[in-house]
Amino acid sequence: MKTLRAKFALLLMASIVLVVVLITLAVLYVFTAPKEIEAALFAKQFITMERLAKQTPDTADLARSPAAGALDSEQTELLRAATERLGTRLDLLVTHRPDDFRVRTVSLPVGPDRWVMVDIDPPSDPELLVWLALMSLGVGAIAVKAANRMSKPLALLESAVESVNADGTLPMLAEQGPAEVRATAAAINALSARLKQAIESRMRLVAAAGHDLRTPLTRMRLRAEFVAGEERGLWLRDIDELQRIAHSAIQLVHEETTKTPAETLRLDELVGNVVAELREQDLEIELAGTSEVYVKACRLTLSRALRNLCINAATHGLRGKITVTAGTTARITIADQGPGIAPDMVDQVFEPFFRADRARSQNIPGAGLGLTISREIIRKAGGDITIANRPGGGLVQTVDLPAVVTAMG
Repeated sequence: MKTLRAKFALLLMASIVLVVVLITLAVLYVFTAPKEIEAALFAKQFITMERLAKQTPDTADLARSPAAGALDSEQTELLRAATERLGTRLDLLVTHRPDDFRVRTVSLPVGPDRWVMVDIDPPSDPELLVWLALMSLGVGAIAVKAANRMSKPLALLESAVESVNADGTLPMLAEQGPAEVRATAAAINALSARLKQAIESRMRLVAAAGHDLRTPLTRMRLRAEFVAGEERGLWLRDIDELQRIAHSAIQLVHEETTKTPAETLRLDELVGNVVAELREQDLEIELAGTSEVYVKACRLTLSRALRNLCINAATHGLRGKITVTAGTTARITIADQGPGIAPDMVDQVFEPFFRADRARSQNIPGAGLGLTISREIIRKAGGDITIANRPGGGLVQTVDLPAVVTAMG
């Protein structure tokens, strides 16, 4: 009942059912308490029945006495007056049936000791329940159909938001169907086009800035080579940091704008190769345990993302331990033994150029874009990454990727 479509259907159904119930109650009231107009209709029928009964006075269907029960004086006088206004006064009697007080019986005199019995019987409870059930089913079907049509534009918005691509753009929607749906699809497509254009413009700006920085940085490095003393080392270190920032910015733009082909690869073997490569570089990284699992991703870019995460664990986290587990998703867990991150800063770790402790990170090479690039790569592969503090100290980086079933596994 949380969806707007269900609320629309319920509102329509309740409104129509309420109207029909009110009409039904009004009809029941007419049958149980006829007034002057309704009494005239009954009076015409009773006069006709009385004339027909007089033509066959000896029939066995005629009663020899009026119906038993309490006399309803009001209805008796009302119906007698109605027959009198029609020119034939009938000295009829209206009584309540002893076994069901709601039912009235009209006794029409058609001769000496001859009476015609007519029950004014309101609909019974089972009949009323069947009527309301059938009416509710019919109304429910109409209400659901109407609500479905009314909420189609909203459902289209919901599906569009859920299908946002990893680069933040929306897929193109088919502009077909009712006018409201076509208008909504056209608006979403226009928004998607403008959003994509704005993102590409920003990415081109970042890429151009990073690329144009390379030439002056190269000239600065050449000039710094001629600086004497300690200043030379300081200049070269700052220039190296600027070059890393420019290179990382260009790499980030490349990951966000380039569509690399995906392939089915064995994740545990890929992680093992990354760990072996980093251990050759004397980084404290260890493969604690693996399970055979396959994912679909670009081998080169996924290796780059995992390498960034492992380097973070081995440098900022002092020592990293990696496990690969299989299930509905392939999970890579990278736990380190570092100081962790302040709880109020955990949500900022994926922001560009983020550093938890700038003073401590000055001696560790990097531009602060490694996690940003890694998350972009992993999300393009259909997965996601989370980072949290370990209860015993340090950080846990968790990567989840959709597992795929191969002919081998």
